[in-house]
Amino acid sequence: MGSQVLIDILASSITFGTLLLMAIRLNGSVSESMQQYNGDLVVQSSIVTAVQMIENDFRKIGYCQIPENLPDPTQAILLADSNRIKFQTDLCDKLHPDGDGIVDVVYYYLGPTSELSMTPNPNDRILYRVVNNEQPKGANLGITLFDLKFFSAGNSTPYDDTLTFPITGVTLGKISAMRITLKVENMAAAPLKYNTAKFDNQYSSAFWRQVRLVSRNLKDR
Repeated sequence: MGSQVLIDILASSITFGTLLLMAIRLNGSVSESMQQYNGDLVVQSSIVTAVQMIENDFRKIGYCQIPENLPDPTQAILLADSNRIKFQTDLCDKLHPDGDGIVDVVYYYLGPTSELSMTPNPNDRILYRVVNNEQPKGANLGITLFDLKFFSAGNSTPYDDTLTFPITGVTLGKISAMRITLKVENMAAAPLKYNTAKFDNQYSSAFWRQVRLVSRNLKDR
């Protein structure tokens, strides 16, 4: 066997090995991209569910199908903090699409990260929604940020009406609008080996902010 044949065989082996490595890398990159996009779909679905629930409840703060049962909307918010809020409303259901006229108390709060220590994501939490005296129920998983800011009415200059914490006593009655910030991350990380430049975060995430959510019942005083 001549030296030229050996050189040809060696060159062919190197070429084949290079092409094989490129194919393996391409397959791994495509697989990672699919996992990342699937993670994006999960968090998008999760944040849409959470936003719909929050907006539906928050816009009805101070509402009651029988107004006489909740005569003063300024007293509807019972607690207001950076990641907690408790308020009165009249919840709807299939039998009572406009409410049943009975005042309900709804409490939203964010649980600690330690509750989800079994998930790979160290920052995810449970957003709780508690109705009346029911046991706390997780309204949504994968929440990493639930931030509230409250505004009073009457000032003409934007953003000079921010209420500072703690908000207690008569100050609760001054709330006329709120800013809600929500971030959701996938509880499971996508193992990034090939797409580290394309995806800078292993945890798919989605961010939503309602700059000024106003409940009509708080506004119309």
